[in-house]
This record gives sequence, C-alpha cells and structure tokens, in this order.
Amino acid sequence: MALRLQKKDYRSDGELLRSYRLTGNLEILGALYSRYIDLVYGVCLRYFKNREMSQDTVMEIFEKLIKELEKHHVNNFRSWLYVLTRNYCLMKLRSSQKDISITVNIEDNEYLFMENNRELHPIDRGYSKEEALENCIEQLKEEQRECIRLFYYENKCYREIAEKMNINEKKVKSNLQNAKRNLKICMDSDNEKQ
Repeated sequence: MALRLQKKDYRSDGELLRSYRLTGNLEILGALYSRYIDLVYGVCLRYFKNREMSQDTVMEIFEKLIKELEKHHVNNFRSWLYVLTRNYCLMKLRSSQKDISITVNIEDNEYLFMENNRELHPIDRGYSKEEALENCIEQLKEEQRECIRLFYYENKCYREIAEKMNINEKKVKSNLQNAKRNLKICMDSDNEKQ
C-alpha cells in the first residue's frame, strides 16, 4: 500500500479536493485518499474476508476514485468514499460469484450514512443470499427501485437522480428512505422463512 508513504498534508478534505480538481495532481488525491485508506481497507476486508484481495481492491478503488471524481461533485469526501467503496466491493463480489454470502456487522460501524441512520442499507445487514435482496428490490415500486439502483449501484447523487428521473431531490430522498424500509421488511420476512 504505497499510498501510506505520502507526506502529511494538513489541509482540509475540501481544500485538497479543490486543489486536486484545479491541478489534476494525483499526489494531492493520494494525500487525501491516504487519510481514509484504513476505512477503505476495513470495508474491503469485511466483504472479502481476504487480506490480499482487500489490499488489491484498495488500489483499484483509488483508480476508480480518479474517474468518479471527474463525474461527481463531492461535499463530504469520507461518506462519499465509504459508499463508493461499499458499492465497488458489492459489484466485485456480484461479478465474481453467483451465490454469495455477505456478512457485515453494521452495528459496530462508527461511520454514519447521509440520513444519519445507524443502519446504512439492507445490503449491509448481512443477509445470506444476494438473490433474496435482488428479489426484494424487484418487488419495490418502480420509482423506488430506480432510485435504489441509481444511488447504490451507479453511485449517483440525489441531484443526478432527480434530473434523470425528472423528479425533485426531496422525492429522491423520500423514495430512497421508503425503499430502504421496504427492503428491510422484505429481507426480515425472507430471513424468518429460512
């Protein structure tokens, strides 16, 4: 993990992001990323339960970060990076395995999500089958399903989703909150059946 060797930069996350956007200097982005490398590695390790795969993914996420920052305006880098990392891990798992068991103990996680809810997303609850989650997503109302896919799988922000779906940002937030609640109910019901 070569990024850890970066010199300590005492500027705020926002200042580093602005500086990186102006210059495109990867050393600046590396200094910012190195602040959260333990967070990224920890998330990867929870999903993959494999140190080497997690270390490789930390580097892959840095490469993805370069591309994603061209597309997104980021206000809270740590929260955004956490979501990006989690989604990247999920997609990597999804593409490498058909039947997957994801176990993440979210109760021990100190990182809060945008809605300040301790339970970040039904995916993080540790359900044993990805197919069960997909089935529950398919049962959502169309607008909720679309918001979930755009936000969690395509890393779109509220504004981008609102523009794409031609709805306002409050409606996007409402759809996401309702969808998460409905997914939780569906997944809990599915777990009781098992």
